[in-house]
Amino acid sequence: MKINYIFLIIGIAILTFTCSEDRVNPEFDPSPYLLELNGDLPEPAIPPDNLLTNAKVKLGRMLFYEKKLSKDLTQACADCHLQKDAFTDIRPFSIGVEKLEGKRNAMPIFNLVYHINGFFWDGRATLLRDQALKPIQDPLEMNETLSNAVAKIQNEKIYQDQFIRAFGSDSVSALKISLAIEQFMISIVSHDSKYDRYLKGAATLTLEEERGKDLFFKEYDPLNNIKGAECFHCHSGFNFTNNEFMNNGLDTDSNFKDLGRFNVTKNASDKASFKVPSLRNIEFTAPYMHDSRFNSIDEVIDHYNSHVKQSSTTNILLQNNIKGLNLTTQEKSDLKAFLKTLSDNTYLNNPEYKSPF
Repeated sequence: MKINYIFLIIGIAILTFTCSEDRVNPEFDPSPYLLELNGDLPEPAIPPDNLLTNAKVKLGRMLFYEKKLSKDLTQACADCHLQKDAFTDIRPFSIGVEKLEGKRNAMPIFNLVYHINGFFWDGRATLLRDQALKPIQDPLEMNETLSNAVAKIQNEKIYQDQFIRAFGSDSVSALKISLAIEQFMISIVSHDSKYDRYLKGAATLTLEEERGKDLFFKEYDPLNNIKGAECFHCHSGFNFTNNEFMNNGLDTDSNFKDLGRFNVTKNASDKASFKVPSLRNIEFTAPYMHDSRFNSIDEVIDHYNSHVKQSSTTNILLQNNIKGLNLTTQEKSDLKAFLKTLSDNTYLNNPEYKSPF
């Protein structure tokens, strides 16, 4: 009995030493991260130079919630992209470390691996890793230099260890930070809405939701007395976006205040055009539009039903909307009910996306 007790003590000591060694001498961990996709989502094209690993996704998650990336240590990416709000900001414009407002509404984060037309409302960041670094440097956001951000992360033992696990070296760089954050954002997926389950035969839509679905996917043809909301033209496919930049008739030419995509391309046809967002989780992403002018889904529906404005760049797909879709109060309610079937509570509460600290 005494001998067994001694062996037990030795075993505990060895285990403790081993765990301690793992903390003191972390090792490179190339084990792949498996992206779980359900519903109608296709296999994504993961960047070949940044294939997902468990260690890099974990590092990216840590950095996403890390306030040391900001000038005064008060803000992280997560402060303007809250999971409970579909990783967006319920404020019209996020407030940066200098207490200044941003210029546009914070966009939600999910299914970013499927974005093929750049990032931000104007698409100015070609790759997700490029997007990851811009808020750190933006004077209206985190207002920090990349060299300072790197130095602060480099000094932390917890990050030295995780960079070894993720990259095989404790050396920190802006590029490595961007690649890790890119991986975490790629891991954030939304694919378990009621509508996703409906497509798989695992859920049933109510009569109101069914009517709303029909309106969403139908053309408006007044000559043949066919009611339709024509939403599918711009919000189509598995991610409910056409991956385009469009002017959706918010203003006439004389009232353009933000030229959007034009500021990137300098193409006159892009004036007041913005990235067409996904409608997934729209129930939680108010306020709406790049300038947060609409506070509710009802206001958005009213805009497309009867308030689309003609301008030199208003997209041709909205010509029927300019004349008015003549949706009734009930039809607008049906359409709203369908839009709510795109909400994904699994994504909103996934513990793998929450703060690791």
